[in-house]
Amino acid sequence: MTPPPFTPVEKAFFIPFAPGEAASPDQYTPGDFILTHGRGFLSWLIRFGQRLRFFGENRKYAWWSHAALITSADGEIIEADGDCVIRAHLSDYTPTEYYIVRLSPELADQRDRNQMVAFAVSSLREKYDHLAAISIALSLLTGSRLAFYFEGQSMCSGLVARALERTNAIFKRSPAHTLPADLAMSFEVQAPPRGTAKGTPPPWPRPSVVAAKAAAAAAAIR
Repeated sequence: MTPPPFTPVEKAFFIPFAPGEAASPDQYTPGDFILTHGRGFLSWLIRFGQRLRFFGENRKYAWWSHAALITSADGEIIEADGDCVIRAHLSDYTPTEYYIVRLSPELADQRDRNQMVAFAVSSLREKYDHLAAISIALSLLTGSRLAFYFEGQSMCSGLVARALERTNAIFKRSPAHTLPADLAMSFEVQAPPRGTAKGTPPPWPRPSVVAAKAAAAAAAIR
């Protein structure tokens, strides 16, 4: 049977932010998500793998290598990166380029958004799913549709895709095999024009996480 043609998710739009630009609270709502760039070997591997799946007209979506969910009105995000799922902040990404993908009320009402955030919070401290990364790599190299992963572990784009299952968005790929480029293609978030400044992706651990730990330690001393 011939699969149905690809249909992008409707009722969504995105806002681009160049390096040095910070998002204001009126530009996002908890349940929206960001597409951006990671750093290090894993991000390079994701970009390399995406170029095996996305070619021709779709190559423009392979630009993105990281995704995170916005979970509060003051810019808190939850993301799977490094070793596990953590709380961080949009301000961590101010030095680099990122796009906020906004969901319309038709796509995600307040109840949907509350469920997205609750799901992300419940995923905190889950380990980063390296097995799923291996599964995706084998799928990209061999064309296999077999997916294997650890229950209770997450990848960055898989975490966002699972949260989006609480909305009216419908995806044709399982969250375990969803890459940042899959999210970009689904929401039609194209690569910026050639030569656009990329900036510097945030280090690990995230600056907001380091600051929060320092504040907690200082408060404990008082």
